[in-house]
Amino acid sequence: MRIDTDFQEEARLLTLLANEKRLLIASLLLDNELNVGELAKRVGLSQSALSQHLARLREGNIVTTRRDAQTIYYSTMHYGVRKILSTLEEITDRSTKGLKAAS
Repeated sequence: MRIDTDFQEEARLLTLLANEKRLLIASLLLDNELNVGELAKRVGLSQSALSQHLARLREGNIVTTRRDAQTIYYSTMHYGVRKILSTLEEITDRSTKGLKAAS
């Protein structure tokens, strides 16, 4: 386990993902390469709103792009994102099961 007190990079990553839509975007892009139009439909945002989220994720090196003619495809292979999403799913699944068992 890490002992130092410099968690700047970790805080930056969590800040980037501390948004419901950006979490959804990252989740969709883990196993898919999608263009803005496809992603906008799945996320339920306008293309301009989605582009703002994608810009933040690109700046944070969370998503990468690939251009094919005029179409830009987005994806992510960021290990930290996969691990965070997996851990969040595990935590919330356990929390939900715990709440159901307590009632």
